[in-house]
Formats: sequence, structure tokens, C-alpha cells
Amino acid sequence: MSIVKINALTVPADQREVLEQRFAARKGFVESADGFEWFELLRPLEGSDRYLVYTRWRDEESFQAWMNGPMKEAHQRAKGADSGTEGKPAGSGGEAGGERPKPAATDSETWSFEVVQQAPPKK
Repeated sequence: MSIVKINALTVPADQREVLEQRFAARKGFVESADGFEWFELLRPLEGSDRYLVYTRWRDEESFQAWMNGPMKEAHQRAKGADSGTEGKPAGSGGEAGGERPKPAATDSETWSFEVVQQAPPKK
């Protein structure tokens, strides 16, 4: 069965739009990865300042290959760049035009789950 990785991002109210725009700009960054199955950015509706970044993978090996390949390379490019967002993961700063802005999230925690049951919608 698949595995799920959830990144819980603490995002202040004044940074919500920034975070969402950064994720919109990174469309396609993970979707072509081998073993990738699903992505969702979940916005909190009430009582929380935590966004959830939900990704689903064929297996742990697929996720690790992406983390140690394209994701790691993107982080390294972003850290070494003077400006710009090329390869920059969403939510972590790095807009074009000079100094890198601060990250939209103030904290991050990753949760891992194994899918043990699933149910497709009835037709």
C-alpha cells in the first residue's frame, strides 16, 4: 500500500496568501516524480494556523528518492542563489528581485503514515 507524508506548516495569518501563491508557483515540481500519487494543500478553516501539505507516494523509497534528488537539489539551488525562485520549494522564501523574503511558515513538522485502508467513491 501507499504511504502518506503530511507536512504541518504553522503560517501566520498575514502570510497565508504568500504561502498559497508560492505553492501555486511550484505547480509541477513534484507531480512528475517516480512513485508520486497525490498532492493537496489544505487551508485551515477555524481554530488553527497550520496548513497541511499532503503527499501520497507508492512507497517510502519513492519519497526518499525525491527528497534526496529533486527536492534536495532545489533546496541547494535556492540557498546558493542570490535571488530568484528557480527550483525553490513553496513556502520557503526566495522570490525574484533581490533579497530573499522570509519564509511564509514559522514552523514545520512532517508526519508519516502508511495507508492500511482506502475506499473509492461509489459510482
